[in-house]
Amino acid sequence: MNNAVAGFSKLSKEEKINWIANEYFANPSEAIATIKQYWNNDSKLQQLHDEFIENTITNFYLPMGIAPNFLINGKYYSVPMVIEESSVVAAAAKSAKYWSTRGGFKATVLNTEKIGQVHFIFKGETAKLQSFFNATKDNIIASTQSITKNMQKRGGGILSLELRDKTTELENYYQLHVTFETKDSMGANFINSCLEQLAKSLKKEAQNYPDFTEVEKDITIVMSILSNYVPNCIVRAEVSCAVEDLAENLPAVRQGKFNNPQEFAEKFVQAVRIAEIEPYRAVTHNKGIMNGVDAVVLATGNDFRAIEAGVHAYASRNGKYSSLSHAKIENGIFTFWMEIPLALGTVGGLTSLHPLVKMALEILGKPSAPELMQIVAVTGLAQNFAALRSLTTTGIQEGHMKMHLNNILNQYQATSEERKAIAKYFENNTVSHASVVELIENLRK
Repeated sequence: MNNAVAGFSKLSKEEKINWIANEYFANPSEAIATIKQYWNNDSKLQQLHDEFIENTITNFYLPMGIAPNFLINGKYYSVPMVIEESSVVAAAAKSAKYWSTRGGFKATVLNTEKIGQVHFIFKGETAKLQSFFNATKDNIIASTQSITKNMQKRGGGILSLELRDKTTELENYYQLHVTFETKDSMGANFINSCLEQLAKSLKKEAQNYPDFTEVEKDITIVMSILSNYVPNCIVRAEVSCAVEDLAENLPAVRQGKFNNPQEFAEKFVQAVRIAEIEPYRAVTHNKGIMNGVDAVVLATGNDFRAIEAGVHAYASRNGKYSSLSHAKIENGIFTFWMEIPLALGTVGGLTSLHPLVKMALEILGKPSAPELMQIVAVTGLAQNFAALRSLTTTGIQEGHMKMHLNNILNQYQATSEERKAIAKYFENNTVSHASVVELIENLRK
């Protein structure tokens, strides 16, 4: 079997599928049937999906669920979430309902600046480069006018341009560090187009600058690219209530796991503090936050890889990876909050192409980019609250494994009679994969 192939991208969709099926599967016809089973019956809709990426052979489905009852800044939202992990949507919905009776979530966009950089090599004196930059900065910015004019009409565009000396870290290396406002657009294409034009203008201005030597005029542009690290595109989400109000509908207090809500609050705060100082815990702690964040980012057609990269860089900004969320008890008030960087868009990209993305944004009331930032951050905080509440009370596995039970039953194609018997058994027994399989096998003997 030869798994190398020449000209794969030039093959038709059918030819690609046939090659994959015959090259990798013992039963090619079964593989082809599985691939085509996930095609959309609407040929126009399928073509739309085919053209999102290259070398498409089929669609890969993820569940899309709804977490209702999110009260954010006095307004209710039903939040669409796209994720494969069981219990995430249920946990978010549970947290949303819990806090809806305690004043809801407060969210504030602190800043919306985005970053791009032109990376270049200059073999000359730094002082001369700085003088050159001061003299030509306005011309360099003006060269982007044809690109920025429409964004400027919407209140966006280039906010600042500065020269950064990085020669102590890498020989002859400098940057043009640019901040942008892109309003409701995520702005990746806009930012990159601006940066490439700034790079061209920088090189042209250098070649015409009379005080440069021939060597200094020969600036080498290494690359021009946006940054997914956006520490000035920040949203804050928080919840707070009197400590005694935590008791209502709190299973741990009801079941006697705590004597009073103060004990629960103190243990919760301690759990957060552990994540603040212990990186091994912080990574898993923040992963739980991202369960909520990524699910909404995916549902709304945004780039979850960019969000992940930026958020985790932000969690390390002080030189040590730490918790994104924080908690405190002051004067009898419990407060739980976080600030995270989120560069999101509600126009452009998939937001105007993918039917379910358009539907998700419709469900959210067609939010602006800052509103979506607030919704996404709140969902992440809600997810984190649910996880910490479980961890500090019943343990994470009790609820998770009950949700996971359905996946195991589907895997073993359990009948309706078997499902009833299994559900009854695990009302009073701990769910584990091995125990479920053993019970299924016993039922089938």
